[in-house]
Amino acid sequence: MTGGRVYVGLDLGSSAMKGVLLDRHGVTAARATRRYATQRPEPGASEQDPGSWLLAAREILAELSASVPSAEWAGIGLSGMIPTLVVLDERLEPVRHGITWEDRRAEHHGRSVREIVGDTALYRATGQRVDGRYLLPMYLGLAEREPSVASRATSICSAKDYLLAWLTGELVTDPSTATGYGCFALATGTWHDATLAAAAKIAPGPLPALPPVRPSTDQLPIAADTALALGLPASIRVCVGGADSVLGAAGLGVRGPGEVAYIAGSSTVIIAVTPELRLDHSLPYLVTPLATATGWGLETDQLTTGSALTWLAKMLLDSGSVARCAELAESVAPEDAPVFLPFLGGGEQGALWDPTLSGAVVGLDLRHDRRHLARALLNGILVESRRCLAVLDRAGAAGPTIQVAGASATMPAFRVDLADATRRSVSMPAGGEADCSAAGAALLAAQSIDGRVIVRTPQASGPALSPARVDPDESRSRRWDAIAARHDEVLAALGPYFAADRPAGGASR
Repeated sequence: MTGGRVYVGLDLGSSAMKGVLLDRHGVTAARATRRYATQRPEPGASEQDPGSWLLAAREILAELSASVPSAEWAGIGLSGMIPTLVVLDERLEPVRHGITWEDRRAEHHGRSVREIVGDTALYRATGQRVDGRYLLPMYLGLAEREPSVASRATSICSAKDYLLAWLTGELVTDPSTATGYGCFALATGTWHDATLAAAAKIAPGPLPALPPVRPSTDQLPIAADTALALGLPASIRVCVGGADSVLGAAGLGVRGPGEVAYIAGSSTVIIAVTPELRLDHSLPYLVTPLATATGWGLETDQLTTGSALTWLAKMLLDSGSVARCAELAESVAPEDAPVFLPFLGGGEQGALWDPTLSGAVVGLDLRHDRRHLARALLNGILVESRRCLAVLDRAGAAGPTIQVAGASATMPAFRVDLADATRRSVSMPAGGEADCSAAGAALLAAQSIDGRVIVRTPQASGPALSPARVDPDESRSRRWDAIAARHDEVLAALGPYFAADRPAGGASR
């Protein structure tokens, strides 16, 4: 028992759903995780069964209620990966599997939308560099490939919005999640008419409806039949919620100007907080409205970093453990590894935003073993992280310290390398906060339902990890300068090959 109201946070992530219970002081009272599968039925495809998300939610809520009775729950906050497309019929039931942000089959449709609206105009309206991984182009690609599915589509939404509709019976979205649709106007908080008109020109039939946009802190009653099925009180309220990036930053305590969150999940999100809306088309960052505080997040997101580490761990260790992969690399000096371009998802966002990039390893010889490959992949991720933070520096948004979370961030050696490679102090809350987006969703519920703004302390998360803070060492930073220069030489040499090797029509991003 917690002796007071507790708040539930659910984060629908790329490979697993995470749930936490926070008490009124922000202390974690319980946590649970359920994984689900991703299907890749053809090159460039990445799909998940929405039913697996609901099963994960059921099991997590049951496990949390076994730790703290649901009679003590004040409400539920939601977070979710963006963009992931769910196509719904008139009953708000999915008509097919969801298409995740790793899917790269709709790049041609994203390019067509950009050409009609205009690159600069589209960015100034949405704060996004809209490509084939956004929901609207995803739907256009799906409608072209599967017209029978499009004929049954009444509405489209993101994964978190579908979870909200399942819990409450009402389909709405929030501003941060809406950015993943690729047609949300930041200044007005409404759908962008010019982008929708461009999509309508491309679509083979009428566009499905988009959800109304409501504040993240708005709350809805849980549907009576859902509450009964889950064994939850009918009085529980559900927050509209937000994107995993901004709620992950909130879960790390990143709220004020200049503060930076580095969240190493299936992808790596690097987000800096700014009080004003900053749009600069010359710099490759995205803009996302914050969910738990006033302001904006400037994001540079590296695709498939955690997914790449999991892939390599399965090959080298017969285990998908990111932490074990990082441990494997520790015995190799960074400068002794070959160059590994970490773009295994087909294209990159981050600071490069190039749909033609692919993964590559250069400089292998017979002395190298699996340790060197693990070290090389971490090097590539760290060099691209350094590049992303340099973009936020040029935007004037990033301070000298970054708050980190995620599986690789729990490894002391990784945090030392990150500090040295980026010349920044690296801090981490106790426990590593692998579920920081779920924690941010629970904080949102506390703010929405009880007006309680909880500022979490390191003790709120769990046992401390050592060292909690790492400062850069200039001599080691100079070594990373040389590693980055070699990485960039390989990237420049292979860039023309990647572009030339891409099939006609641009199947990847």
